[in-house]
Amino acid sequence: MTNSSEIRSNGKRIKKQHKKSISQAKSHRDLDQTMVNLHHKAFREIDCLQCANCCKTTGPLFTKSDISRISKYLNMSSRDFESTYLTQDEDADMVLKDLPCTFLGPDNLCKIYDVRPKACKEYPHTDRRRQKQIWRLHEKNLEICPAVQRIFEELTSM
Repeated sequence: MTNSSEIRSNGKRIKKQHKKSISQAKSHRDLDQTMVNLHHKAFREIDCLQCANCCKTTGPLFTKSDISRISKYLNMSSRDFESTYLTQDEDADMVLKDLPCTFLGPDNLCKIYDVRPKACKEYPHTDRRRQKQIWRLHEKNLEICPAVQRIFEELTSM
């Protein structure tokens, strides 16, 4: 499944179909470890390069550290990098001016993969600690990432 609208529709279906289970899953006794296990299982089965929907539909937040690292890699000043690629959103976060991501190649490979933003490196955030704190983010990511969909389908069937 690589079509953005299909992925979004499937995510909405999962949310609707499993609304109660998703809410209950948040209270899972070993939620962090369960999510890590499901994350690893999902990513053994799903190849991000076949999809790249996150890069096509959602821009990451760029930290000052990201901007510094990436601009250095591109042999640009941080100021030039910001004026060329970024804009400030309503929350005063630095985000991409345009989507799909400027650095996404036609082969779904990231042109700055080795220095990509922290948000990209950690996406979809399903293998980190304190899952309850980012639960709403997961619910949003259900409409973006097939791996999150797989994780939640398994989590709600436990």
